Amino acid sequence: MGTYGNLRPCFFASESLVKSSPLKEEVCRGVNFNIVRELTGGIYFGDRTEDDGSGFALDTEPYSRAEIERVTRLAAHLALAEDPPAPVWSLDKANVMATSRLWRKTVTEVMEKEFPQLKLGHHLIDSAAMLMVKNPRALNGVIVTSNLFGDIISDEASVIPGSLGLLPSASLTASPDGKSKCNGIYEPIHGSAPDISGQGIVNPVAMLLSLGMMFKYSLQQPALAQKIDEAVRNVIESGVKTKDIGGSSKTSEVGDAVAKELAALLK
Repeated sequence: MGTYGNLRPCFFASESLVKSSPLKEEVCRGVNFNIVRELTGGIYFGDRTEDDGSGFALDTEPYSRAEIERVTRLAAHLALAEDPPAPVWSLDKANVMATSRLWRKTVTEVMEKEFPQLKLGHHLIDSAAMLMVKNPRALNGVIVTSNLFGDIISDEASVIPGSLGLLPSASLTASPDGKSKCNGIYEPIHGSAPDISGQGIVNPVAMLLSLGMMFKYSLQQPALAQKIDEAVRNVIESGVKTKDIGGSSKTSEVGDAVAKELAALLK
């Protein structure tokens, strides 16, 4: 499909879920950031040498300016879509890696030239990983980073809301700027979990919020996406929720409740 940017938002679908986080409530309350991970370059696609018995192996981290520019524009358009526009945080390892120095230089140039109205900040990836636990609200906005760093730090972020069943994701083929077609793959961040299939205990919230992301980005219906988010929030706050977030409802019961609430909101 040509997807090049993976979006993983980190937020609380309902304020009532703050107490489910492994972080203290005063630390995590108000967390709301979106991680944009570059998908087509970096160490996963570089040349590699497997150990042939000599005790040596090699992985390389290639990045081109074009790849970095493209994902930077994606992050910037996401930031511009917020009201007010969100800051953009670029994560790299520019104090050590040549590709990260190219990354930082390219991100800075694109943002200064094409998106001067947006705030841009840079963090070293290890510093950002620490900040995400110590003061995650400091990263509120849009985070853009490379394939490897995004893979790791998005998993760290996924723990903050308290359950993998709460977070959606999208992999996009273009910037959702309203001018060009933006196809995408939308799915929860968790796997298929075959070990609990058919038991009615899976949290459907991440899938429902992924549907909302599809309406927002690919179908360009942000108002409907907002209604889906609102329906999910209202249902959780009414106490209809699955076991992983402190409830006793089954998957189908949560799904039916959200569908009913959404229908009421759309009248």
